Amino acid sequence: MRQEIDFVKVNPTQNMTILVKTIHQANEYLPIASRLMSYDNVYAEQVGFIRSPSKKGADACLQMAGGEFCGNACMAMATFLAVENGLQPNVQMKISLECSGVEQLVACCVNKVNERYSCQVTMPLPIKVEQQSITYEGLDLSIGIVRYDSFFHIVLEVDSISPEWREIAEGLAKLLGVIQGTHLIGIMLFVSASNTMSPLIYLPELGSMIWEKGCGSGTASIGAYLHWKNKGTITASIAQPGGTISVSAVSNNQELASLVIQGVSGIVAQGKAFIEFEGSEHRADSHQTSAMLS
Repeated sequence: MRQEIDFVKVNPTQNMTILVKTIHQANEYLPIASRLMSYDNVYAEQVGFIRSPSKKGADACLQMAGGEFCGNACMAMATFLAVENGLQPNVQMKISLECSGVEQLVACCVNKVNERYSCQVTMPLPIKVEQQSITYEGLDLSIGIVRYDSFFHIVLEVDSISPEWREIAEGLAKLLGVIQGTHLIGIMLFVSASNTMSPLIYLPELGSMIWEKGCGSGTASIGAYLHWKNKGTITASIAQPGGTISVSAVSNNQELASLVIQGVSGIVAQGKAFIEFEGSEHRADSHQTSAMLS
């Protein structure tokens, strides 16, 4: 069976994001996303589906394929809406998004800069930030844990982002995916001396493990972790393979009161994608997906 998908592909800090404009059933999200992300199709790191909002005050709804929340996808969605509304230079556009993975609306602010868009996203606050010592593969690791409602990030401070640390991060993500039962696990390799991060995102339901070139949610988690560690307001520019995303973590009586990220985004392609499903394969995928999301 062949499906025709209307899409827009957006580049927030090279975290290539496909936004699907056509309407699909929820049990189709994962198989469609898997095809679109593949090298022989549109090719990207993540897929979100544009839906009509159901919450009061929301301008649009973004449903990620794995049910997760994603800060960079919010930047992508805000960019798409800015383009659709013909945002002009030196004019600020405020957008409220209903997003998967979080209950509250996500506030975005967009400015057009030349042919790109500077996007500011007010991120959901973590439930808890803590540090734990664990033993993994014979190594004694001290890890920062940034917990949210439906996912968590691990901040692993390292001296350098080496192939060895990447392998450790991948193994740790798979292990946590088995035992934690969550939509998303992020491992942020973080070099504090240079404010450099390499983000690994693992979606157990989608079977997707990607070293992203930029991660907005991971940047926010680094900000929350640094706020917890330094016990006060911090502002930092976090360098990542695809560019830099800034984060501001504002303190109120040593409690985290606000967490905002800012980066640059732009549309790189839009049009129609064509995906093929064998009839039985599509039914099997849909059945499996429905079970995953139940």
